[in-house]
Amino acid sequence: MAEQKKRLRSYEWFGKPDRDSMVHRSWMKNQGLPHHLFDGRPVIGICNTWSEVTPCNAHFREIAERVRRGVLEAGGFPLEFPVMSLGEPVMRPTAMLFRNLASMDVEESIRANPFDGVVLLTGCDKTTPALVMGAASCDLPALVVSGGPMLNGRWRGQTVGSGTHVWKFTEMLKTGEMSMEDLLDAEACMSRSAGHCMTMGTASTMASMVEALGLALPTNAAIPAVDSRRYVLAHMAGRRIVDMVKEDLKMSKILTREAFENAIRVNGAIGGSTNAVVHLLAMAARIGVDLELSDWDRLGRDVPCVVNLMPSGEYLMEDFYYAGGLPVVLRELGVSNLLHKGALTVNGKTIWDNVKDAVNYDHKVIFNVAKPFKPHGGIAVLTGNLAPTGAVLKPSAATPQLMKHRGRAVVFENIEDYHERVDDPNLEIDGSCVMVLKNCGPRGYPGFAEVGNMALPQKVLKKGITDMVRISDARMSGTAYGTVVLHTSPEAAVGGPLALVKNGDMIELDVERRRLHLDVSEAELAQRRSQWKAPPPHDARGYLRLYCEHVNQADKGCDLDFLVGGSGAPVPRESH
Repeated sequence: MAEQKKRLRSYEWFGKPDRDSMVHRSWMKNQGLPHHLFDGRPVIGICNTWSEVTPCNAHFREIAERVRRGVLEAGGFPLEFPVMSLGEPVMRPTAMLFRNLASMDVEESIRANPFDGVVLLTGCDKTTPALVMGAASCDLPALVVSGGPMLNGRWRGQTVGSGTHVWKFTEMLKTGEMSMEDLLDAEACMSRSAGHCMTMGTASTMASMVEALGLALPTNAAIPAVDSRRYVLAHMAGRRIVDMVKEDLKMSKILTREAFENAIRVNGAIGGSTNAVVHLLAMAARIGVDLELSDWDRLGRDVPCVVNLMPSGEYLMEDFYYAGGLPVVLRELGVSNLLHKGALTVNGKTIWDNVKDAVNYDHKVIFNVAKPFKPHGGIAVLTGNLAPTGAVLKPSAATPQLMKHRGRAVVFENIEDYHERVDDPNLEIDGSCVMVLKNCGPRGYPGFAEVGNMALPQKVLKKGITDMVRISDARMSGTAYGTVVLHTSPEAAVGGPLALVKNGDMIELDVERRRLHLDVSEAELAQRRSQWKAPPPHDARGYLRLYCEHVNQADKGCDLDFLVGGSGAPVPRESH
């Protein structure tokens, strides 16, 4: 028994026959905890991102309670703790600004407390990478439980997808096809249950990523938030984390190079969000896996999209779950030799053991790799003189006719300039132009906001044009669609080539050749560069200053530079 106690990290807090352990136990007992809970059993932290201003995660009190039941049932000692919650629907300027801050909160909360393992409760999209990044920096046994997607939206006989229909309906409002009364009616029908976006947006994508990485139990990605099976999953996760501690199944044993390669291919197969690129790059860097932006193109280029979900397709996450969910997709990749079958997962089995018997119950929702929904599902990584270190585009959400295009640049210097001028009747723009938005990258916005899928000008929409080539150093919501070039790096705010683009410049996009080219001579660019001035700092104090001084560029995952690299096992600090 003594050997087991010493092996557990929590022994340093609760197990020693000294003053410090007495103090820790005594104060914990004021919550009515019996002494036998301190007998050397695994202490499990339940990391909760519940918040009423993170609507996607507002049901997490019940999810946490189900995890707690499982931990107790398996002989563990559950202790729930809060961390910063990130809700993209409400936070300003963008939840992405605070992803790294939340990851620091998670890491330091784990380091400072007597946890032998943790269950990470994630939902709205930035909470997933933030919690995984923080826990990965501590490298202890960890298991992710996602909150699950909302039920399908339904409005006046049509299926409505969160996010995806926001862009569609607001454009219809611009053209007069929809009234404000219709819009208010539709918004209530779009968000009709607990949970995150039910499209294959970033939240659903990241829930799929953690399952593909092996960090979550099978079927985690798609069970609706209000389905009783979501609570069963949470309960079983609580049971499983106790055994993971006993097995010393740490995150570094699961988050291998092979696991990340599996996730990249899965992202292509599901038509996943471009945001997965920056999040997986950051997660890999925290655990010490060498992952690069070019890997996304190398590994995902030939992966077809087999999932017919908005924004790339027709159906929603509820339909995806009923069709068999992510295990079916993983099996499709496995039989096509596009999966590292031996990658280990949190249930102690290989990923192939988990999915080899998965059954597809609806071939309208999940297609076969041999006869896919769309031939190209991966993320296209573009380079050229406009994006020396890379930019990304989502082919499954783009217009095929615009994948090779040359057009005149219409430039917006920042998001305020865009909002002020985009619907000006005198704006010189037509459907053949290329919309360019600057200063919306990691430092420029700041926080790398989801504004890259710029709404088209009203005068263009009224001509029946629904897509144009758009280029920026920003992100876009995973629920969005269009021929949108994102994450152009280096960003304009640090002097990247995007900062030098002027109205009237010709820009060439060639997705097949992975080329993004500004048709301006090097001499002219050098002249413009000599006249460029960096924008003033956003703030002189606090986290915003820290962020702007240390955030990496998009091609490196946008983590803070001093957080990159495996930090090793959490070591308890001495009490005083």
